[in-house]
Amino acid sequence: MKDYLQKKLARALEILGLPEKSLEIHLVNDEAIAEINRRYLGRSGPTNVISFSYWEGKRPPQAPFLGEIFLSQETARREAEIYGLPYQAYLLALALHGLLHLLGHEHEGGGLAAARMAALEAQLLEKLAPKGHKKVVEFLKRREFMPAKLAVNVDHVATVREARKVHYPDPVQAAVLAELGGAHGIVVHLRGDRRHIQERDVRLLREIVKTKLILEMAATEEMIQFALEVRPDQVTLVPERRTEITTEGGLAVKGRTKKVRQVVERLKEGGIFKVSLFINPDPAELKAAARTGADVVELHTGNYAEAPAGEERERELARLEEAARVARDLGFEVHAGHGLSYENIEPVAAIPEVEEFSIGHAIVGRAIFVGMVEAVREMLRLIEKARR
Repeated sequence: MKDYLQKKLARALEILGLPEKSLEIHLVNDEAIAEINRRYLGRSGPTNVISFSYWEGKRPPQAPFLGEIFLSQETARREAEIYGLPYQAYLLALALHGLLHLLGHEHEGGGLAAARMAALEAQLLEKLAPKGHKKVVEFLKRREFMPAKLAVNVDHVATVREARKVHYPDPVQAAVLAELGGAHGIVVHLRGDRRHIQERDVRLLREIVKTKLILEMAATEEMIQFALEVRPDQVTLVPERRTEITTEGGLAVKGRTKKVRQVVERLKEGGIFKVSLFINPDPAELKAAARTGADVVELHTGNYAEAPAGEERERELARLEEAARVARDLGFEVHAGHGLSYENIEPVAAIPEVEEFSIGHAIVGRAIFVGMVEAVREMLRLIEKARR
C-alpha cells in the first residue's frame, strides 16, 4: 500500500507541475498517530492524517524534499466503513490531503481556502483514483474535508448500574464498544453527588480509551484536584446543581471571567492539553469566554432540543448558527451537545463551524435495542448525511 501511495503522490506532483519534488509516507496505527498528535501538535487522540513540512512555509524554491505524511490505517479504514467508501481510494484521498498541506494549503480557518483545498483534492483524486471509485470524489466535492466528529457520553450506562448498586452494566465496556462503532471520543461527567460515574470509572477509562477521554466537571477544588491526578485528554467545565436531573444551561462566564480563567490556567499547567467551556449560545458569553484561555466552547443545544417543532425550534437553531460563527471568529474550536437525538441531530450537524458533537442519552437508549456499536454508527451516518 505504501508503494501504491508513493507512486500516486508522485503522479499528483507531476499533475501540479512539480515533478522534481518528493516526500515520505508513513503508514501507522492509531496508537502511533495519537502519540504524534499529542507530542507535536498538543492534540489528543488519533486522527486520520498528519503532515510535517520540513520548511514550514519557508522552503527554498529549489529544495526538492517537501516533508513527511503520517496516515493511520486504522482510522482510515474505520472512517471508510462509516461513510460507505472504498478503503484504498479513501486512503489515497487522505494522502492527497496531506500532500496539499505540505504545499502550503490550509483549511482550518474555513471559508474560501477550505473550499479551494477540497476542490483541488477532488480534482486530483478524479485523475488518480481507479475506475469505480467515484464515490470518494463525490464525497470530497460536496463539502469541506471531513465531517464533524462524535464523542459518546456513557454516563447513563452508569445510571442503570447505580439504580441497583451493582457492578453492571459497565460504562467502561460501553466505551470500548462505542469506539468500535467509530466514536471519536468518550465523555463522562463526574458529578459531586456521584449519581452515575464514579472515580474508578474515570481511572479505568483513562487507561483503556484509545481515542480521547473528555471529563465533564464542575469547577470545584475537589474536581480540579481529581482532574490533575487523572489527566484526561480534555476537561469540559460545566455548571452543576444537586437538584437538577441533568445539566441545565451553560456555564455563566460573563462576570466570572477571572475565576474561570484561573481554573483553565491551573488545568493547563497541570498537563491537560485542552479545556472546554459548556456555554449557552449567547455572543456575550462567548466573548467573555474568549478571555479565559479556553480552547473549546461546547454550545448548549438543550433549548433547541426541547423546543417544539416549528418556529420556536427554528429560532433556537438560528441562535446556534450565529453562536457557532461568533465562536469560530473568536478562535474557538466549536463543539455542541445536550439533548441531541436521532430525530433532531441533522439540522445542527449541518452547521459547518461545529467540529464535534457530544451525545449520550439518545445513543445509550438506542443501544438497548440495537447494541452500542450499531447505535454509534447510526448516529455517525446521520451526522455525515447532514454535511452532504
